[in-house]
Amino acid sequence: MLYCCLRKLALASLLAFTVMSPSLVLSQGQLKTASQQELDVIKVLLKQEAAWNRGDIDGFAEGYKDSPDTLFINNLIQRGFEGMKADYHRNYPNKETMGQLSFSELEVHPIDEKVAVCIGKYKIERSKKNGGNAESIFSMVFEKTEAGWKIVVAHTT
Repeated sequence: MLYCCLRKLALASLLAFTVMSPSLVLSQGQLKTASQQELDVIKVLLKQEAAWNRGDIDGFAEGYKDSPDTLFINNLIQRGFEGMKADYHRNYPNKETMGQLSFSELEVHPIDEKVAVCIGKYKIERSKKNGGNAESIFSMVFEKTEAGWKIVVAHTT
């Protein structure tokens, strides 16, 4: 419980700090100055993490581009925002099955001013009764849209 509160405080502090200006981030074990683009992409993931941990799938889904072309790749290739959202609602019917999500080892690699790739790890902690813990690595392609940075391709292993 204390860890959860400290993590929320740390995430809130990081989010507030990143809003002010480009800052330092940890990349491959070393501090480096992050560009505004890198910080903006990380903010999307922090908002997703917070929404997930509130049990808010619709809030979590706001990180993705609402398009039939959005791709989700795991053991299948799936297309479309609406289908992805429906799958999340079906697979995670309540906060207990969602568990607590945390992202780590995030690396943002800008491609140009409107495209970036982010790699990292995710972990979901939950009881065995609700599916047990899960963790994996991911890569995501982000596109800068009129609505801000959005995930257009999500690949998890």
